[in-house]
Amino acid sequence: MIGWVRSAVSVRADDTPVALIRPIPDDRPTRRTARVPRSSRARRPRRPLRIAVRVVALLVVVGVGYLAVSLFQVWSTGRTDQARPVDAIVVMGAAQYDGVPSPQLAARLDHVVELWPQGLAPLVVATGGNRPGDRFTEAQASAAYLTDRGVPADAILLEDQGTSSYESLAGVAELLHQRGLDDVLIVTDPYHSLRSRLIAEQVGLRAHVSPTPTSVVTGSDLARRQLQEAAGVAIGRLIGFQHI
Repeated sequence: MIGWVRSAVSVRADDTPVALIRPIPDDRPTRRTARVPRSSRARRPRRPLRIAVRVVALLVVVGVGYLAVSLFQVWSTGRTDQARPVDAIVVMGAAQYDGVPSPQLAARLDHVVELWPQGLAPLVVATGGNRPGDRFTEAQASAAYLTDRGVPADAILLEDQGTSSYESLAGVAELLHQRGLDDVLIVTDPYHSLRSRLIAEQVGLRAHVSPTPTSVVTGSDLARRQLQEAAGVAIGRLIGFQHI
């Protein structure tokens, strides 16, 4: 490619300027499309791999968000008292020591003792089986504790076969359905309230919760159990609580 430029001006004898034109080669490089070496192209991730990475990242974000929502629901349900007239008050079992309720179980039972005089229900269902070697079930220890504090013995039903929350509430549903009843108020620790209510609904009960305000589970132990409950709620909603 040749560019034409004016290089000089000469003057003739009659003082008439004459432009002297001469060609000057244009040595500017011609633009060419840059090519990526084969080795560089080979190192780039393939498109299917990039798509897979994005899908996995999206699933992780959705999973974390789902767990966070479940954790908030566990926390908020534990702060909600839904006490109202029902067919029966159900107290969830916890550890007992040779017929004596553990502090955690006693806190739940103390709340039942406070609710009973309000006339919210004609029945109390004590739940919980026993471990190998125990002389008493959790339900038996609970019933003895309640009668000592003014709840009539003939108003207490025992579900003493369950070894998990699901088994206990399934047993409660069977006991109450035999009597044509299904509306319950569940008493347990705050962190355990949401999962208990969801399990009760899954086994055919109309459930409300009244968490004990004197739970002995606090601090870091409470935070750990809330996380566990959130995971249990999140999974249980997907596959059913009987599988957890």
